[in-house]
Amino acid sequence: MIDLSLLPDGGMAWLEASGVGSHLVVSTRVRLARNLKQHRFATRNDAAEREAIYGEVDAAAAEAAGLRRAVRFRVDHLELADRRLLHERHLLSRELAAPEPEGRVRQGGGLLVQESASIMVNEEDHLRLQAIRSGFALEGAWKAVSTLDVELGQRLAFAFHPEFGYLTSCPTNVGTGLRASVLVHLPGLVLTKEINKILQALTQVGLTFRGLYGEGSEVVGNLFQLSNQTTLGKSEPELLDHLGKLVRLVIENEERARQLLLRDATSIIEDKVWRAYALLRYARTLSLDETMNLLSGVRLGVGLGLIPNVGMYALNKLLVFAQPAHLAATERRTLSDDETPVRRAAYVRQVLEDEVGRRGPSAGTPSA
Repeated sequence: MIDLSLLPDGGMAWLEASGVGSHLVVSTRVRLARNLKQHRFATRNDAAEREAIYGEVDAAAAEAAGLRRAVRFRVDHLELADRRLLHERHLLSRELAAPEPEGRVRQGGGLLVQESASIMVNEEDHLRLQAIRSGFALEGAWKAVSTLDVELGQRLAFAFHPEFGYLTSCPTNVGTGLRASVLVHLPGLVLTKEINKILQALTQVGLTFRGLYGEGSEVVGNLFQLSNQTTLGKSEPELLDHLGKLVRLVIENEERARQLLLRDATSIIEDKVWRAYALLRYARTLSLDETMNLLSGVRLGVGLGLIPNVGMYALNKLLVFAQPAHLAATERRTLSDDETPVRRAAYVRQVLEDEVGRRGPSAGTPSA
């Protein structure tokens, strides 16, 4: 098993709930897609060419200040359990991690991680540069990725067209190659039944939404990943500014919805959040979807000040550590389908028990 302690903060600094608006925004991610000019794109190249691409990227990274101390993983040499761990920590995409038992691992696949920035090699594009920050932090995430882009661009020739910009495997990424996303918790808009109207409005002005694990993932726990839909025809600052303004509007609407619920349905909201807390605190089996939805209720209670002695960091941590691969890693063995819900419930109980022990019981909560 890989040693995750080698990663800065275990690759989990984005969970620390320290950024701006972290009671609503879990994290911000900025990603750039790049391809090497002298090589065929992923849809056309072969294993030998992917090996050459990895070698060139690795050599360039060794000379770049932002990557020379990077922790390196050859993804195609990792066991399934390790690939799943990196995927659950948002360091590997589903495509590169191949987390399903029958998944086919792409030869030449790699991951380089330094500080809170990383590079996936030989994913859909030759390089995927990304940075993830806690809270609402588009500027900080962009700065980290932009620095890597400049450093690598001085050493590698990227595929670029003077009219269209950076060339990518998927036409929707052509231009800047930039995808920025903000993972935001929106239970207020869901409960007030305003969410569909908000999401439809966002799609009309160039944004899209996905679930916790991005493209192809379902929305669970009222966690929506909002991101730009196009990359062509605008500069990076323009795309980031547009996304930032719209996310701020969504946050304002969510705050209003929460205050409306608190004013007009106090008993209902209090019952919802405390029921969610009690189930997480004492349940003996928990499915993943159930855990995510209950965590949403508790997050809402913490955000509204109804559950004062549970920290957002603990709740953020559960988003990842309640996932199957992390539960198996904690147990140091493979878990059966029947064991996983039992171990998940035990882990969640322990985290919340530790919170109570550290912070003291929440008002109205019986002692364990």
